Amino acid sequence: MQNQQCNDIYGPLVKECLKNSRLAQKELYGKLAPRMYSLCMRYVGNRETAKDILHDGFVVLFSKLETYKGEGSFEGWARRIFINTALMHLRKSDVLKYSEEIGEAAADITVSPSVIEKMEAERLMKLVCRMPVGFRTIFNMYAIEGYTHSEIAKELNITEGGSRSQLSRGRIWLQERLHEME
Repeated sequence: MQNQQCNDIYGPLVKECLKNSRLAQKELYGKLAPRMYSLCMRYVGNRETAKDILHDGFVVLFSKLETYKGEGSFEGWARRIFINTALMHLRKSDVLKYSEEIGEAAADITVSPSVIEKMEAERLMKLVCRMPVGFRTIFNMYAIEGYTHSEIAKELNITEGGSRSQLSRGRIWLQERLHEME
């Protein structure tokens, strides 16, 4: 946070963490861990793997803390670290290596809005966690994190068509599960 004032709720904690305060690090962990764990779960869908990614993400966060300049929210900055850590894990396991490109002419399954409206966010997130990993990764990046297909392709070393294909298949998979619940 060089010469920048950290003006969000994490500011004082970040400053103390930069002084290597173990108490501040523990408190920052306590505040961020639940949200970041949920993020990790959305990407990998497995509790143990999500815990590993959470741990690795905090190692990266604390080792790179001095690079946070206080611009934008600290939580947004931290979130990016955990997304990148989850994506690095997925890249290492070559999850998306064999994703195929398909036309976007797949049959659309429509789900009545009432099903989604009645579903609690937690149940919907559990459903997203059950998606096949390729679908889930692209769905998270595109629909939840707001990445473009170009950014996804670059980040995951796949084609834009592969990204679109996985998103399309993921939406169909999700719609089929929602249709079953209807």
